[in-house]
Amino acid sequence: MNFFENIKVALGSINENRLRTVLTALIIAIGIMALVGILTAVDGIQSSVDDSFADLGANSFDIGQKNAQRNRMGGKRADAKPPIRHYEAKELKGKLSFSGVVGISVAVTFNAEVKYGSVTTNPNSQVTGIDENYLGQQGFQLKEGRNVNSQEVENGTPVAIIGAEIAEKLFGKSKATNKFITMLGKRFQVVGVLEKKGGNMGGGGGDRSVLLPLEMARTLLRTQDTSFDIKIKVLNPAEFDQTMDEARGLMRKIRHDLPNEDDSFELKKSETLAESLGEVTSYLKIGGFLVGFITLMGASIGLMNIMLVSVTERTREIGIRKALGATPRRIQEQFLIEAIVICQLGGIAGIVLGILAGNGVALLLGSQKFFVPWFWMFLGVVVCIFVGVISGFYPSYKASKLDPIEALRFE
Repeated sequence: MNFFENIKVALGSINENRLRTVLTALIIAIGIMALVGILTAVDGIQSSVDDSFADLGANSFDIGQKNAQRNRMGGKRADAKPPIRHYEAKELKGKLSFSGVVGISVAVTFNAEVKYGSVTTNPNSQVTGIDENYLGQQGFQLKEGRNVNSQEVENGTPVAIIGAEIAEKLFGKSKATNKFITMLGKRFQVVGVLEKKGGNMGGGGGDRSVLLPLEMARTLLRTQDTSFDIKIKVLNPAEFDQTMDEARGLMRKIRHDLPNEDDSFELKKSETLAESLGEVTSYLKIGGFLVGFITLMGASIGLMNIMLVSVTERTREIGIRKALGATPRRIQEQFLIEAIVICQLGGIAGIVLGILAGNGVALLLGSQKFFVPWFWMFLGVVVCIFVGVISGFYPSYKASKLDPIEALRFE
């Protein structure tokens, strides 16, 4: 019996026991789905994050309050530095000498209710004060209407740009521009609606955001300790390091930082934030791989058990084959092929389900495109072969060592 004939015999045996084959393949499919699904979801989220930072531009950096979340550093509690005041942000914006764009923003609240007529949104809208440069720096696009202008920013005009989710809730399919909404006890005219962006960034990706002119937002702040955020986009990449140094020097002077003291503010590159998120997703990949591996270990044990049962059920068949001249190697080869084929059937199903499940999870978390993980698909096929060999080796070895005479006597 040659190798190809052995493959036909193995496939025929699988076909004769369809229910057992399907159940066994399903065990493998669940393990592969867990492995491919988790890794696909992580890659999809990472791709979405990379696209978001690409929208923001690589040549940009942020200045914000230092230790705002009072993180523990070196086992000691790091006290938050004084917030960045509005006049400090404006002074920096006016004194920077490079060719670039400076944007100032401030978070007013994250739980506002927005009302139009008798319709009210859930109390989960994020209200942010912005200047005329904010939309371009954050990568937001307008679905309808216009951006706020510099005069409205300076005068505190009661106008607003709302997110797509808020517009849909309040106005349905009707146009929202030039209509008036009520929020935080004040009335605002809607001048623009943001394109739907999804949930990959804070506040629902802007979908649940209300953007107000900066001076108007200042009147709504509940505390004077609120810190203003500064984003600086450098138009000429060659001036990036020079601009960062100039911004740091000016900010230290504005905030009266002493020469022997550290910066009283935090300066972050956009690419640094992307790298930090990349580290988080790498840990998620490791965790996902371990979860999938553990699941596959359980699946391989189940497959080995079923193959042992198959060897016992087919003892007489093995005796007949040996009596007709089949060598122990061919007998072992037959059962190994069966185990590998069953694993591949389960693996293919698991890969398809894993891709669908992974992209589904990524979509729920804000990804806007379908991700095909070629590497993880290839890895899934290789893992299936490996699991098939491991699971089928002992049962096939046991089958190859059966005494043909004793096997023929088996009832």
